[in-house]
Amino acid sequence: MSQPLTKVHRMSEFTEAIGTVTFTDVPNEEFLAVGMRNYWDGYFAGRAAPLGLAPAEVVHSVFYNFADGEVARHIPWVWGKITPEDAIAVRERGSAKALRLLIGDELADSAGLVRAAELATRAAYSAPTEGRVLYAGLRTIDVPQEPVAKLWHAATLLREHRGDGHNIALVAHGIGGTEAHVLAALAAGMRAEEFGRVHHLPKAQLAGVVDGLRNRGLVNSAGGFTEAGRDLKTRIEALTDELAAPAYDVLTAAELDELITLLEPIAAALQAADY
Repeated sequence: MSQPLTKVHRMSEFTEAIGTVTFTDVPNEEFLAVGMRNYWDGYFAGRAAPLGLAPAEVVHSVFYNFADGEVARHIPWVWGKITPEDAIAVRERGSAKALRLLIGDELADSAGLVRAAELATRAAYSAPTEGRVLYAGLRTIDVPQEPVAKLWHAATLLREHRGDGHNIALVAHGIGGTEAHVLAALAAGMRAEEFGRVHHLPKAQLAGVVDGLRNRGLVNSAGGFTEAGRDLKTRIEALTDELAAPAYDVLTAAELDELITLLEPIAAALQAADY
């Protein structure tokens, strides 16, 4: 069955909140403890691990929106310190610990979380893998049995499935990785040079990206969206939701509503934690 895209988008907000606990202090500390030099070593080791010993060029392609050379500063160096299998284990352990700390034991040990993990896992393992490289890699990992870890794993699968689809939507609309960050910055009401993921780029390089979008009629002279640019961003996000939707077809309408209801207090706790 086809689920309403409003509910598919709502689920993306939940999976983003749960999945991104991976990028907080606790998992970072776990990676530092096993020999990573900094946050980004752990980020690339943990997130790229489902791809195996893929070279930097492949990881760069799959991750899509990192600037040239960023991945190569960490891959393959990290594989001289940790195996992909161990990186997967460190990431899961640190992420489950972080999620429990952020939402508290009452929610973490609740029957609602157990049920949410069950429903989310069903959805997470039902989506098509065609064209979804990172999602397909994640599906080869054993499902954790501990409920908090299981929920995090399911949310990560759904998040990366959506992310793979988002990359497809960007490619279909002729938007490159750095350009995608500029559009995200403008959508958030920021100037490109203020956006965390690209503000570190050389000024001339970032200006060249913005100029390219301006020449396409997507950015105005003040560095903000044109009507065409805003419309393009809206169409990309709509297509991303459409491509994410098949993951939830395995659930009945009532089950998806139940899952959304169960995830609401978890997402609220994460928002209150302001991580």
